[in-house]
Amino acid sequence: MDSSQLLGITTFTYLFASFLYIGALLFRSTKVGVFATWFTAAALVIQTAGLGLRWMESYQMGIGHAPLTNMYESVVFFAWTIVIIYLGIEWKFKTRTIGAFALPLAFLAMAYGSFAPINKGISPLVPALQSNWLLAHVITCFVGYAAFAIAAALGIMYLIKSYFGKDTGNEDGSLLPSLKVLDDIIHKSMIFGFIWLSAGIITGAIWANSAWGTYWSWDPKETWSLITWFVYAITLHARYTRGISGKTIAWLSLIGLLAVIFTYYGVNFLLSGLHSYGSN
Repeated sequence: MDSSQLLGITTFTYLFASFLYIGALLFRSTKVGVFATWFTAAALVIQTAGLGLRWMESYQMGIGHAPLTNMYESVVFFAWTIVIIYLGIEWKFKTRTIGAFALPLAFLAMAYGSFAPINKGISPLVPALQSNWLLAHVITCFVGYAAFAIAAALGIMYLIKSYFGKDTGNEDGSLLPSLKVLDDIIHKSMIFGFIWLSAGIITGAIWANSAWGTYWSWDPKETWSLITWFVYAITLHARYTRGISGKTIAWLSLIGLLAVIFTYYGVNFLLSGLHSYGSN
């Protein structure tokens, strides 16, 4: 069995886990929720094995490098980080209903990687990627992106409950966590993502200096990374200084995710620059 088969299994396991989480939410079934968690954990183990095997396959081809260098590998890693962060939130806050909104994001990322017409092969690294800063830059950025995706999923939950539900102050008698809990996790997810995105921009600047002789060149991806950073910086600043919360921060979490998607995906295909290799 090769890495592509393991990652294909992961895609459908995340889909099944998403259905289980949605079922647990709609039918308020604790047992189904437990099964959903176990299936998610199993899928994560399979995906981790798939990533590790793909890494080994690159060495067997004589071009050994981490599986983080093209669009296919990046979306797989993106899904992997979403699931890890989600499981951490589930463990920390003892609520599985969030999985009904978070796991579909991981499935969609894997489905895009599996079915989109993008290069899924293992290719030699271009000179700009042959750096020890590759892992540091990509990992920090994608952990930040995943945290922002989780924040947006929570934002959708908040808006659904605030517009259509009734807040009981706890989870008893309610499909979703209380608005207070959702607001708190959105805020913490944004802080977590902001820290990692900041680290990603810093490591990227160091990498750029070693590859191209300059820390900042206003490449389209660099520019949009900075725009995304400011979106979240302004949001968090307003939270601390103005006390914004509730629907406002929920909507801002969605706006922030749109900036992340364009930075990660849109720039690669719509704007040419030093990061255009990411679309290969």
